Amino acid sequence: MQSDTVSRSVRNEARQKLLSAAISLIREKGYTATTVDQVCERAGLTKGAFFHYFKSKDALAVASANYWTQCSSAVFTSAPYNAHADPLDRVLGHLEFRKTMLATELRNITCFAGTVVQEVYASHPDLARACEISINDRATELERDIEAAMKKYGIRGGWTAASLALHVQVVVQGAIVVAKAKGGTEVAIASIDHLRRYIELLFGKGRRRGTGKS
Repeated sequence: MQSDTVSRSVRNEARQKLLSAAISLIREKGYTATTVDQVCERAGLTKGAFFHYFKSKDALAVASANYWTQCSSAVFTSAPYNAHADPLDRVLGHLEFRKTMLATELRNITCFAGTVVQEVYASHPDLARACEISINDRATELERDIEAAMKKYGIRGGWTAASLALHVQVVVQGAIVVAKAKGGTEVAIASIDHLRRYIELLFGKGRRRGTGKS
């Protein structure tokens, strides 16, 4: 029984190494430019080990996208802004948290899902769908706080919590792309500052009615 547990642990560790190596390489080089050989080399595993866990590079990429979603969810769930009682403060805190994530080297800010889906949206539907789920996952989490903030501050208009949550994702993903083009993260951070001011304007009328921050 104990040997079976150890064996499973070793197998899980090997699979984990392949996933981590794939995510790291694809964020650096892109999906097309990343090869199975490179993934194996970075993971410190043989090609035989690779094909024991994944039947193809595409299968590895889909698994990597799912793993990226799980890891991202854990990071955002444990973020400090979740402690705010006011849902609008949580929304604005989410943006500030995003800024702290961008305040690093360019190679460290790349979103795995955002990078991959730009390459495969028309050619690899299963992988594109896994990336879409990852991007939507963040938006869905944010949507709940936006909807709660709209109710608290009596905000109504020609937009929905879902559309604003996706807009946040559009700005963040676009900011990363432009940051790469510019060769620095300053433009991405400035874009999120603009987004924060926009959201504050959307909710400003409700705040002025006297409900204020909790």
